[in-house]
Amino acid sequence: MTAVPAPPSLSEPPARRGGRWIEHWDPEDPVFWREGGERIARRNLWLSVLAEHVGFSVWTLWSVMVLFMGPEYGVDPAGKFFLISAATLVGALVRVPYTFAVARFGGRNWTVVSASLLLLPALLAWLVMEPGTPYAAFLAVALLTGLGGGNFASSMTNINAFFPLRHKGWALGLNAGGGNLGVPVVQLLGLAVIAWAGAGHPRLVLGVYLPLIVLAAVLCAFRMDNLATVRGDTGAAREAAADRHTWIMALLYTGTFGSFIGYGFAFGLVLQTQFGRTPLQAASLTFLGPLLGSLTRPLGGRLADRWGGARITLATFLAMAAATLVAVAASLSLSLPAFLAAFTALFVLSGLGNGSTYKMIPGIFDARARAAGLTGEAAAARARRLSGAAMGLTGAVGALGGLAINLAFRQSFATLGSGTAAYVTFLAFYAVCSAVTWAVYVRPGARS
Repeated sequence: MTAVPAPPSLSEPPARRGGRWIEHWDPEDPVFWREGGERIARRNLWLSVLAEHVGFSVWTLWSVMVLFMGPEYGVDPAGKFFLISAATLVGALVRVPYTFAVARFGGRNWTVVSASLLLLPALLAWLVMEPGTPYAAFLAVALLTGLGGGNFASSMTNINAFFPLRHKGWALGLNAGGGNLGVPVVQLLGLAVIAWAGAGHPRLVLGVYLPLIVLAAVLCAFRMDNLATVRGDTGAAREAAADRHTWIMALLYTGTFGSFIGYGFAFGLVLQTQFGRTPLQAASLTFLGPLLGSLTRPLGGRLADRWGGARITLATFLAMAAATLVAVAASLSLSLPAFLAAFTALFVLSGLGNGSTYKMIPGIFDARARAAGLTGEAAAARARRLSGAAMGLTGAVGALGGLAINLAFRQSFATLGSGTAAYVTFLAFYAVCSAVTWAVYVRPGARS
């Protein structure tokens, strides 16, 4: 059930009916875009960024909560890694139904619902965050915070339908980058609370997000729009799943977004476990990498618009492999400055790669539609239809990469007492992603 645009007539202005539904939408038509389409699309983009931003903050909440969990909580490092892994897992799995909810309920309607649902894990976290709470309660709430990870998939699918192909790299990069900023923002808030009130007051973090969740839901309810041209279509998911490029892009997105979200969840805990940082010291360092990675995501989309997503993605993976080599050396020598430099580079590069890989998806399906003999709006409609479904599948698999990273860290620390084995595994994976990108999309024969 994903986006299937109905055939529009050219150059008509956006036509509305009740309930904030837009009847006619044709962003590929320059006149339509200039005479109202762009303004509406941008308004929906900024509100989507807000809702997705709060969703990412709730999803990554436990990367901050574990910094407040001192010895009195009775949870060892392996247990803390498992909590953040649980949130990552749910965030990945719900991305598939969240993607298709846009076509079923409308982009504006589902944004309001998905934002409102975040109140549940935030309120429950308020209740359980104190010493003596059973581990099962922490785990249950961590699982519920995974709902925030689904907001990304529905948000990207919705914004994909609003923008023309020539602007998708920028729009999708900005939408995702603004959402990704929820990771460093919640970590900065955690740092501020620990520095000001100490590690015994995690509820202050939650006290900030509860009203923000309400604000995001209310603004989206009054200012966002649904596209009536989006129809439920169960066949699009099957077609996208049957296309090998969906799964190739899922692999590449696992290397970029999986790295971003996996490192974002685990970074502070690694600093505490391997480098002996206090909660305050760890919190003061964890936000910078996710912040830079979020800010570079729109840049990755913009570079992909100009130079091609495959070229930018390949360069990103090669650079990520080089940064991981530095992380291996830093882990072996316990050099904190080298480790911080390597991980900061990995966050920046994963942000660039996030933007470039998501730009590739609509471009690939547009090219395949035209190769099948379609032209004009028919080709654009098929590309939007399949790329929307592919984004949901790709986003879900990519988020599972974050789960794999946290499980790799957990196993590496449990068996060896350091993260070195995990870094070596990541290095091998980046090498595979580089080879696949070059073979399928970059080498001259493949590009033709």
